[in-house]
Amino acid sequence: MSRPDVTACKLIVTLISLQSMIRAFAISQKTRNKKNESFLPFSLQFFLLQNSEEHTHEIHCSRERSRSAYKIIEEYLIPFVEQENYQMSNKCKLHPENDIFREQEEHKIHVDVNEWRCGYCKKSFRAEKFLDQHFDNRHYNLLNVSHNNCLADLCGALHCDHVANSLVPKTKCNPAAAARNRHLCESLADSCFPVHQSPSASRLHELFLRQFCDAHTCSGKIKPFLRGGKKHTNIFYLASSILILMLLPIFYIIVFLYQREMRKGTQVLRRISKPSLKKKPS
Repeated sequence: MSRPDVTACKLIVTLISLQSMIRAFAISQKTRNKKNESFLPFSLQFFLLQNSEEHTHEIHCSRERSRSAYKIIEEYLIPFVEQENYQMSNKCKLHPENDIFREQEEHKIHVDVNEWRCGYCKKSFRAEKFLDQHFDNRHYNLLNVSHNNCLADLCGALHCDHVANSLVPKTKCNPAAAARNRHLCESLADSCFPVHQSPSASRLHELFLRQFCDAHTCSGKIKPFLRGGKKHTNIFYLASSILILMLLPIFYIIVFLYQREMRKGTQVLRRISKPSLKKKPS
């Protein structure tokens, strides 16, 4: 065997042995890490596991603001869409299906003032915020994360802060923010209600601009939702009407019985003959 061949063989043997050493070192390190983890307290292991799961399933979308945006859409837009018999495209960000939390929100059961129930596992909670936390921890797999469908991103255009802070003193208006929100609002109108698509789409486009976009100004002269929204039934008026309808027949029955008794009394008095008057002797 020539000298170069011997050198090549030695080099190959050296590389193989070096690879074996590296593999053995990696296996030993992995085993050591597992042993170290096994000596950690159970509470710390649980915390690390829970923390890793939370980061794995973390959703960068505000549930509360998404809920506000959905309520505004349902209150101030959907009634007009239904009136026009218009079908919004699934690509429209205002479409009800484009809500990452919609599946979970529809499985909320409001039993009482201080009781909320999960529609999946039937667990009860004292407040809605605790049910939201339960959804985040236990039913995160039911979130609709297939598309970029965070309704909270539309809050600027839909005046979520105006609705939430209606009883709070207003802060100073930011012209740049108002311009951004107006641009977002107009882009929603163009994408969801194309003017040249149909007459109903054109009317809804105009309504959306008046209902939402015109108020994005710092002048304060134009208020949002000028066209109104969903008509709510007055509960007091409804209860009063039902009560009146229930009492009205009783009132008529009482009047009828009273009049009948009065007639009977009149007839008895008529039957009583008057006493004859005797003539005085002259």
